Amino acid sequence: MVVASPPATGDLPLVSRLLTRWPQIAERMLAAGLGATPPAADLPPGHFTAEVLPTIYACGRAVLHAIGEEREFTRSDVAAFVVPVAERHAEDRFPLAILIEAIHGSAQTVLAEASTLARADEKDQLVVVGSRLLDLLMHINITVVETYTEVEQSIYNAEREARRELCAALLRGLPADELAARADTPLTDRYTVLAIHLRPEEQPHSVADLLARRRIRVLLRTLEALSNGTALVTFDGTSGIALLPNHSEAAGADAARHRGLATELADKFGTPVYLAECHSVPRADVPSFAEQAAEVASLARLLNRPTGRYQLDDLLLEYQLTRPGPARDRLAQRIAPLLRNPHLLEALEAHLEYGSDRKAAAARLHVHPNTFSYRLRRIAELTGIDPAEPTNSRMLAAALTIHQLYPASDHP
Repeated sequence: MVVASPPATGDLPLVSRLLTRWPQIAERMLAAGLGATPPAADLPPGHFTAEVLPTIYACGRAVLHAIGEEREFTRSDVAAFVVPVAERHAEDRFPLAILIEAIHGSAQTVLAEASTLARADEKDQLVVVGSRLLDLLMHINITVVETYTEVEQSIYNAEREARRELCAALLRGLPADELAARADTPLTDRYTVLAIHLRPEEQPHSVADLLARRRIRVLLRTLEALSNGTALVTFDGTSGIALLPNHSEAAGADAARHRGLATELADKFGTPVYLAECHSVPRADVPSFAEQAAEVASLARLLNRPTGRYQLDDLLLEYQLTRPGPARDRLAQRIAPLLRNPHLLEALEAHLEYGSDRKAAAARLHVHPNTFSYRLRRIAELTGIDPAEPTNSRMLAAALTIHQLYPASDHP
């Protein structure tokens, strides 16, 4: 949000200099505030930039213009900038005490910048700027506390929880009419079932909780915008299911809107996103299709496929290979002798990727083609299966896929 205001008058040159340097000062404020306050400091780089920095810049600029023009900057003026950001932090359950501490850290940065920029004969101006910034800080603190209280007591949160319970009931095949009435969400005959999986990351517990809540909020808002507020979602920040009501007259438009969803979410989350989609599923069949979609999304993630939207047809072979049974276990045993030789597993992967082009496969591994050929012979000796033969190559590819999906078992 950019505030279109005329330049400050020359009555307060200190304000003019602050305005000139404001983009850089705003960035330092973020670093001194939310960007440096534990546990925020442990979050991924840029976590707060897109949502918080524009508000710091716009609000501060508006305040400086008000000071330069000798007019009041009211609490309602402050609320226009601060409430949306405070709501998002409250929904993420970002600790209020830490947020207040961060706000004060940012305010100290502004005062330090003003003190540095003030000339010896501008003491009176520095006092004016400092006094007005203290008023601003008071308004911000009150606004943030009030916003947190409102979010915690919000009917919206109760409705959202009711919709989550409705989604869970549909996924379990339980009666849902009463829950639908409580959630003020009419049931439909058919749904698009959307499984969402993110690549898990190792994070400190406090950071993982903050990331999960933010991702839940972002996903809910994204799907609500996509479905005009009708999406039903169960999502824990790493995986979940969304049910999007189908309306026959808009089926084509719905599919088109979903096409770029995985990329959009990956950009917002900063991590790969795997979606699996089943269209026009009858309500009674939602549980079985949701289970299938979750498996497809998980397969795409475990196989390190790129961010995208997948359907069962995209992973038919891999899906079938993962079905439990003696054939899967026997296949996995085929490459068991290679598990203690990572360089041979790498050679097998390169061979399966490049086929007969041994020079390209050797280049990928940064070895001489003769070395690569020797490794293929070792694979044949250890497994009893020559990867150079097409039939054997397909068998080894299937065995490698099972190993990639179930590395912990290793099927001795």
